[in-house]
Amino acid sequence: MPSANTQAMQHHLDEIARTLAPKAHAVVVLDQPGWHTTGNLRLPEHLSLLPLPPKSPELNPVENLWQFLRHNKLSNRIFGDYEAILTAACDAWNSLLADPARITSIATRQRATIAPS
Repeated sequence: MPSANTQAMQHHLDEIARTLAPKAHAVVVLDQPGWHTTGNLRLPEHLSLLPLPPKSPELNPVENLWQFLRHNKLSNRIFGDYEAILTAACDAWNSLLADPARITSIATRQRATIAPS
């Protein structure tokens, strides 16, 4: 999708819902730009949204992935044109997808647990 907007978000939610197993329910964790929180979205059945607190990118695993890509694949470069930017971004993303262990190490967080009393 060339734009981050309500239409793109709706398509994203519809695709997630389409791939759910029968009787499954998915929770989508997201930050809070306007296109994630607009009342114009039609929330598919069996899908819930869990917005992160405002101004907390450190809690968003995708933000951590983008930070890794910026620091390790996309920094200190000059791009000749828009096509070069797209190619570099796609190459960087595809290199990350080819390394699932790296994704896990970047995106996994320890959970807080409460010990039984």
